[in-house]
Amino acid sequence: MTSDGVTPRDRQARFAAYAAFGVQGLCFATLVTQVPQIQKSHHLSDAVLSLVLLMVPLVAGVGSVLSEFLFRRVGSGLVLRVAQPLECLMILLVGCTGDNDLALYVAVALFGLLVGAVDASMNAQAVAVERRYGVSLITGFYAVWSMAGIAGGLWAALSNRLDLALPAGFGIVTAVGLAVALVTGRRLMTKAEEAAGQPSPQELKAAGQRVPWRPILLVGAAMAAFYLADAALSSYGAKYLDDELGGSAAVAPLGYVFYQVAMVVSRVGADLLVRRRGAVWVVRVGGLVGLAGMAAVVAAPNVLVAIPAFALVGLGLSVVAPVSYTAASRVDPTGLGVAVARVNIFNYVGFVLGAAVVGAIAPLDDRHGLRIAFVVPTVLVLVILAVARSFDPAPAPGARPGAPVAERPTV
Repeated sequence: MTSDGVTPRDRQARFAAYAAFGVQGLCFATLVTQVPQIQKSHHLSDAVLSLVLLMVPLVAGVGSVLSEFLFRRVGSGLVLRVAQPLECLMILLVGCTGDNDLALYVAVALFGLLVGAVDASMNAQAVAVERRYGVSLITGFYAVWSMAGIAGGLWAALSNRLDLALPAGFGIVTAVGLAVALVTGRRLMTKAEEAAGQPSPQELKAAGQRVPWRPILLVGAAMAAFYLADAALSSYGAKYLDDELGGSAAVAPLGYVFYQVAMVVSRVGADLLVRRRGAVWVVRVGGLVGLAGMAAVVAAPNVLVAIPAFALVGLGLSVVAPVSYTAASRVDPTGLGVAVARVNIFNYVGFVLGAAVVGAIAPLDDRHGLRIAFVVPTVLVLVILAVARSFDPAPAPGARPGAPVAERPTV
């Protein structure tokens, strides 16, 4: 153990959690940036495509809820070790569906279920690691997610440029993701390590029932608003640049790439800002910047304006999700990620609303449907500003937060 109380085992778990976030970012980016190519391969109408995209967050929500129950029994580490390799395989399965629509629907549904399980479990691991270190680390994990997303988006652009078939492009990502997940998964925190120093199983059960919903609902509202905007840009961004702003197949994925680049920049420095200024200040400023970016996306006349606008959204809104999980951990007396799994549900609430709203509005106008649809997430960014104060909740009795949400300067 070092002078700061951090052990080599803690560092192993932190590295493994970074790897899990990286694999998740790579898998997700690879799939969403190839939405136009999947649509063309299966000859899907915009309406059917909307239903396919809607399926992912709907089923992912189920995966997240199921994970909450599994955490109490086997811990988030084991859930992540099983779910993430399977998720990587689903990427390849989606690419191998050819023009078989039924196979595509099944593959996408399985992918969504595993996405939910991986999201909930990797965030529970991140909070557990953060708790061991005692300082804000959560946005750093999301920076890794974004960096891997950049790699996925760039790979999509390159594979389209090289005219690679989807199975080939997805197969390379699957191989990389599988290798990383299998090698690093055994270093994740075990259930015993997550619950070290916690009450007995009977007390844990009672504590889980006492996890309050009100602070989770408030933080969850901001989470949902962020993910609604994120769903719009992630799922439909490449299509927007391709169909409505005249970008090529190689250029269309770059909106997502710049979005993730800005997220990395923001998240790398956000932990320090949270320590110095507090999560409330960080969320308010991020919300204002994100609002300006979404407005610019809606108004963009071409890809040269839209791509930097995507980046501005990422720069501002990227802080919302990670500090949501830390805020949730402050009201969780179990230490097993129950509150984290609950707030993670709002991830999928936002994605469902984003897919449903954009999918319903976009087909109404052949020329500007997506532009009009993006107005809705732009307006709903205001919800983040309205509930920003909720990111500094009073800790529940017995809670062991991942890290202080606000470490304000004394001078």
